[in-house]
Amino acid sequence: MDEFRTAALITVDPSKNLNDLLAARVATSGNKPLMERKDPSGTWVPVTASEFDAQVVAVAKGFVAQGINPGDSVGIMSRTRYEWSLLDWAIWAAGAVTVPLYETSSAEQVEWILTDSSVRLLVVETPEHAETVAEVRAAAPTLDTLHVIDEGGMDALVLAGAEVPDDEIARRRSLAVLADVATVIYTSGTTGRPKGAELTHENFYSLTVNASERLADVLNYGRRRTLLFMPLAHVFARFIHVLVVPAGSVMGHTPDTKTLMDDLSTFHPTYILSVPRVFEKVYNSSEQKAALAGKAKFFHWAAATAITYSRALDAPGGPGIGLRLRHKVADALVLKKIRAALGGEARYAVSGGAALGERLGHFYRGVGLVVLEGYGLTETTAPTSVNLPETGTIGTVGPPLPGHAFKLDDDGEILIQGPHVFRGYRNNPKATEDAFLDGWFRSGDLGTIDDDGYLRITGRKKEIIVTAGGKNVAPAVLEDRLRAHPLISQVVVVGDNQPFIGALITLDPEGLPGWLATHGKETMTVWQAALDPDVLASLDAAVQRTNRAVSRAESIRKFSVLDTDFTIANDYLTPSLKVKRALVIKDFASEIDAIYASVNHGD
Repeated sequence: MDEFRTAALITVDPSKNLNDLLAARVATSGNKPLMERKDPSGTWVPVTASEFDAQVVAVAKGFVAQGINPGDSVGIMSRTRYEWSLLDWAIWAAGAVTVPLYETSSAEQVEWILTDSSVRLLVVETPEHAETVAEVRAAAPTLDTLHVIDEGGMDALVLAGAEVPDDEIARRRSLAVLADVATVIYTSGTTGRPKGAELTHENFYSLTVNASERLADVLNYGRRRTLLFMPLAHVFARFIHVLVVPAGSVMGHTPDTKTLMDDLSTFHPTYILSVPRVFEKVYNSSEQKAALAGKAKFFHWAAATAITYSRALDAPGGPGIGLRLRHKVADALVLKKIRAALGGEARYAVSGGAALGERLGHFYRGVGLVVLEGYGLTETTAPTSVNLPETGTIGTVGPPLPGHAFKLDDDGEILIQGPHVFRGYRNNPKATEDAFLDGWFRSGDLGTIDDDGYLRITGRKKEIIVTAGGKNVAPAVLEDRLRAHPLISQVVVVGDNQPFIGALITLDPEGLPGWLATHGKETMTVWQAALDPDVLASLDAAVQRTNRAVSRAESIRKFSVLDTDFTIANDYLTPSLKVKRALVIKDFASEIDAIYASVNHGD
């Protein structure tokens, strides 16, 4: 099938805007929690919808008092925390436009975003962020005001707006219509300068009300709670923080993934929204704990049982009695501990941003957590499609959400339509024009659509490798499978214009100690491990297993283990944890050349 469309469940009045979503939540359940904040003792303290709304109004008054006019740009540079959500809704209440900046942004990136979006007021989290801004402030002439959250910035805003009348905020809240820009999100970009995607009130409003209706089984399960830990400068997290309002959910924030497992165990989310890397980390850390306790065999047996059980759920007749009993034992010994590590109350999770892989999809379903893969981009306000609880197909990213459509171009590129598709790139009409084909957004991704309208992502159009023999190879399949190994952090498959496919592999510094301990080896550095024969043998075995998924022409023949990982800090990962492939290939050209040296030199 080349095209599939899902009818909208809810059509939104064009005169509405996002402020109406919060007003509706306050009107229907103002005395019930909308958020929970963790206090210094570690206790989660409820904030009702009415309390949150009152705080939004107080901060919005501060923006008005400090000269922010309707349509002005206000920036936020902070980790994921309660204040981020408060600021975003307050910016909209003031009739302004939110411009998020990653807290990891360099001075050069900050300068570009501040100037490209003409940011007039900026709220940053820490004094260190303020120092970064100070480096470029002279080059950002529109920036009038800077507040620092950790130095009383929120209180300063509230104090500044104390004399602004409530009527002014009520007036401003009604100004925007669906077609107006709500935010400009700069694509973190694996290459080149970030482009500012202009997302409208309609993009978020239509998407969230239709998604909350279609995914009611997920969002309404149990106590309807979710913990937000992805960066709010990323569109997926931003979608979630709007979604919880019409969905009737309670949301918590955690700014540090190092405390994520502890926060999950105390917040007890009933649904989890994340990127695949987090699910991989949970699996690998559980495997390591079991190995260090001398129970590696039990864990692997239980994991295999979970996967087999999940696969059997899709087979005619379902799991047999023997498998059901085995699964029950595996659950009692191992699987229930993994559920507990995720908070103990989650039944569903949605994974987006990259491919989760069938192995992990089946593993988590066997554990008791149904992971629904979704698909989307910054330009589509996050999800275009998502698997459904009742008909989900592991390995696909589901059918279009209500009101959305996709089809395939002649070369297999996924084209997207719907009210969630962005308006265009700020100050970049050429890029905007290039992004569309006859009214369809060009995703840059390749895929297939089955007869039921379920989309399967097969690769990235610009990342397709063409070998010297003319074979087209999608690296994502190989990379996703290899990253499942507990020793491996990142993989970049290479081979453009080369006689065979190779790979650059980085080791996971967190996974290395556990693997070494379970294999009876002494502690060593990542650099030492990259040369260790046993480590290399384990990696080679993982490569051979991965190659079973592809033809010989697509298989990895040689690999190189790097002595450094790809991280946000060293700029090889985007803040949404995507590898900057072009930069890696450029900076590690000598390692790639070494992979092909014997062939290219005729040895």
